[in-house]
Amino acid sequence: MEMTEIVRKVYKQSAFTLIPFAIISALIEWKKLPVSILIGGILALANLKGLAWGIGGLIGTGEQVSGKLVFLSLIRFFILSIILIILLWLKVINIAGIFVGITTVLIVLLIAGFKAAKDA
Repeated sequence: MEMTEIVRKVYKQSAFTLIPFAIISALIEWKKLPVSILIGGILALANLKGLAWGIGGLIGTGEQVSGKLVFLSLIRFFILSIILIILLWLKVINIAGIFVGITTVLIVLLIAGFKAAKDA
């Protein structure tokens, strides 16, 4: 199974898990928790897309880990950090919701990765 197929599966499965989590969390706290779960999931998926793009470029060239890949990873981390800091400063998000969203995408990614490895 190709990496882009795994990323597509993770996107689809994450949507099917994040949206119900956000809806259920609306019963607990309406204001911040559902939005935080969705934002955490979206940021995790954006980071996954960036990782897949960087690793795909590295595999395609056959080079060792380059300074360019490390630099782009640091830039991506910096951008995600700035987004989270700004959203926290504006009091738009809840830290617990962000963690739930990121963890949900991580679990979906692990399951998809295990299935792909098992099929290979």
